[in-house]
Amino acid sequence: MLLRWSKALLSRKKTWAVAVFLLTSLVLLDLAFPLPPPGRDSPYAMVVLARDGSPLRAFPDKDHIWRHAISLDEVSPYYVQALTGYEDRAFWWHPGVNPLSMLRAGWQWLHNGRIISGGSTITMQVARIIDPTPHTVTGKLKQVARALQLEAHYSKKEILTLYLNYAPMGGVLEGVEAASRAYLGKPANRLTHAEAAMLAVLPQMPSVLRPDRYPQRAQQARDKLIRRMADRWSKDIVADALSEPVVAQTVREPLLAPLLALRMKQQARRERKSAGNTMDTGQQNVIRTTVDPASQQVVETLLADRIRLLPPHVSMAAMVMDNQTFEVLAYAGSADFSDRKRFSDVDMVRASRSPGSTLKPFLYAFALDEGLIHSESLLSDTPQSFSGYQPANFFQNFNGPVSVSEALVKSLNVPAVEVLEQLGSDNFVSMLRRGGLKLDFPRGAAPNLSVILGGAGARLEDMVGAYSSLARKGMAGVPRMTPAAPRKEQRMMSEGAAFIVRDILETGGPVARAVEGNGSYRGIAYKTGTSFGFRDAWAIGVSNRYSIGVWVGRPDGTPNPGFFGANVAAPLLVDIFTALPDGRNAGPNPPPASVSQEKICWPLGTRASEQTDASLCPVQRTAWLLNGTAPPSFADRLKTATPVFSYLVDTRTGLRVAPECASHASETRQAARWPSSLGPWLDAGLRKTALPPAWAPECATIYKADDNIQIVGLNDGEILHRASNKDVPKARLEIRGSQADISWMVNGHIIANKTASQPQVIEFPQAGRYDITAFDTFGRYDRISVSMQASP
Repeated sequence: MLLRWSKALLSRKKTWAVAVFLLTSLVLLDLAFPLPPPGRDSPYAMVVLARDGSPLRAFPDKDHIWRHAISLDEVSPYYVQALTGYEDRAFWWHPGVNPLSMLRAGWQWLHNGRIISGGSTITMQVARIIDPTPHTVTGKLKQVARALQLEAHYSKKEILTLYLNYAPMGGVLEGVEAASRAYLGKPANRLTHAEAAMLAVLPQMPSVLRPDRYPQRAQQARDKLIRRMADRWSKDIVADALSEPVVAQTVREPLLAPLLALRMKQQARRERKSAGNTMDTGQQNVIRTTVDPASQQVVETLLADRIRLLPPHVSMAAMVMDNQTFEVLAYAGSADFSDRKRFSDVDMVRASRSPGSTLKPFLYAFALDEGLIHSESLLSDTPQSFSGYQPANFFQNFNGPVSVSEALVKSLNVPAVEVLEQLGSDNFVSMLRRGGLKLDFPRGAAPNLSVILGGAGARLEDMVGAYSSLARKGMAGVPRMTPAAPRKEQRMMSEGAAFIVRDILETGGPVARAVEGNGSYRGIAYKTGTSFGFRDAWAIGVSNRYSIGVWVGRPDGTPNPGFFGANVAAPLLVDIFTALPDGRNAGPNPPPASVSQEKICWPLGTRASEQTDASLCPVQRTAWLLNGTAPPSFADRLKTATPVFSYLVDTRTGLRVAPECASHASETRQAARWPSSLGPWLDAGLRKTALPPAWAPECATIYKADDNIQIVGLNDGEILHRASNKDVPKARLEIRGSQADISWMVNGHIIANKTASQPQVIEFPQAGRYDITAFDTFGRYDRISVSMQASP
């Protein structure tokens, strides 16, 4: 008995020794021949997804493989059922190798002299994916060893996930998600039983069973799998699946929002490089964006329609942002990504370009907040010099007296510079930066008055974020392009200023709305802009739901004569708003408590209720006031004088007199002083009611004649005649009483600027009346009216 126990103990020790030896050997072999990394991704292989998970653009790896990383929970359970039920029914319990399947495959090989079935499990297929082996006995043994390693290192779910991501699916496709998107146009979590069966059988012979090329072969293989699932799926499910036809779309590379996708890829590479991560696997190569595929398709379609009508080399860019979430719903960095002639690879959403007049809404909003203006403050749209800077309007015309509302709606340049001079260029740029809009200046350059007309660079995405403040009670948002991006906002302007500026852009302001009625809301508040030399055309606007920006031009900066914001960018902007859901849902929005509406007076700019003398309020306008403030009009830039002045009038003749020359009784009257530069632009009716009357003849020798200038060469009221066979009549006019620079205007249009010593030749090509005005830089002017008649 003792001998038997000794032998049993010795036998047990040998068994344990063998077990330890085998275990040690396996550990050493595992260390000597480690598993290759399960993921074959590189930093260059990734897919960028829209907000619904659909691919925007796939970036293949060095082998040009398209792969969409996916987890087990994101795949339809029908696919997992079909895969395990057909490929490997013992998957959940075997150790990586199914002994019965291997014995069956070996017997078939010995009996037939060739491989009939491989006996491979899903784990073995994954092993071959991560470590390819030849179709030989040696290769199969290596595959078995790798499968055992996989089972030792990974869970069943992890192994199955590797298969889902890397199984060959035909051509350049790998993984069930890439195949489902490419062949069926849907994510793998929405597969039907028949579709799941088709994709489950595809890796067996991916080149032969491609449904886009060989639908009949694919259906035969699919149906074989479906019939085998009869013990797991109900009869009705099997019948329905067998009756479903195989329909697959042609495999095409996804290409929606391509420049945004490229931007996201480059950003991810930079972040990974900075983090020291040079190899990424699985979900790390998936980038989710906020892009809405439907909105993106709308924008790209509209751009494609427009770009065909534009010259070669011209491009377009557009961006749509949700005002509540700051999510970028559509992003088109160029108009046609396939047209290299149009610089399709240049992303103009983030390019710094001259914004033209698109900064003007911010200028007037800041001036409102600073208490400098109200919506109807009197401004001078006349030729002016601001310390040597002489801005002109886009169409080279002037409008004379205008309100803030009119200046913004008509995008007048001189009034904007006048307001900026009061606010301060440095202050304006700082306020923009504080609100999140940073302008780009040339190296060493400082802000000056030209900044309001496009004298600095801005980016479309920054402009869209800044404009959102008009729809968000003054709070500007930073566009978010990924769900993980933080939600950032800054105070750009007060809620009241945002309301007033938006109302002006949308309806023309309280004066225009009073004429057109409350139903005049168009649903969009937008502003256009054109940079110097027609290089950039802009249109940026807001509704309650969206902020949208459009840019048109040549990325290389070449001018496009005739291309300006109003005729090429604004129509596209309006179409985008109209095409998007609730795009033109804007209001009417009630004014906040800080905004009130009152009558104000021109030229003083103050409340009409404060004037007891009607002569001091010759023009009344309805204005939006911020915080109850009605600031006076800006001081005269040409003369230092009080806003209100007194004068004497002869009670008998009604003419103006002075105490030393009055021959009859006189009375004192008051008048509000108009800016000197506006004198030539006041019409006859306003001049009669708002200005003092002409001097009495007896005072002609003593009143200040040096305050006037005179046009000589034609007399006021003179009639010219033109013979039908003669040349166009001309007149040589000169100026007396001034040595300053003279501006000549005919029928309201500036025709020349020159010194007083230079004569001006005026032509009269057609019959009719000609109003000729000359004014100098001190606000002095003279006007004559002549008529030209054709001789009988």
